[in-house]
Amino acid sequence: MKSKIMIPFISFIAVVVIILYFLLNPSYEKSIKAKYYFEVGEYKEALVLAREAFALDVYNRMASTIMAQSITSLKYLSFNEDAKKYMNTIKEIATHETIVESDRARIRTICNIMIASYIKLAPSVVTDSDLVKDAAKNNDSFEKLLEKVNK
Repeated sequence: MKSKIMIPFISFIAVVVIILYFLLNPSYEKSIKAKYYFEVGEYKEALVLAREAFALDVYNRMASTIMAQSITSLKYLSFNEDAKKYMNTIKEIATHETIVESDRARIRTICNIMIASYIKLAPSVVTDSDLVKDAAKNNDSFEKLLEKVNK
């Protein structure tokens, strides 16, 4: 009879100790905060906190994972921001009455750079799907534009 009570009690105590360890350990505390910032899309803040957590405990796999995922998400975010910036530059060129060959070369160069940048991106399972979709959409736009400029 005592073993029926003792085993659940010991299990409960073990779970409480594990939870307290994660909540009171500074490395895991920062990891939990980093996970929160990652989930709400604040990738820079998540990366900073994950790096701090990893510096405190190099065996903290949660910090390591959040660090890697934040870096990946920031690459996608940067690609999408660059795409907007370069598309605005191309739209500005397109407003000219005539597009000279140097402008065509500039557009080709921009498109080739962005397409090459897109190829280097590698999403993971937890990368925000909206970031991945936006990057794919932007890449398609550059591919179509490059095709038109090359004609």
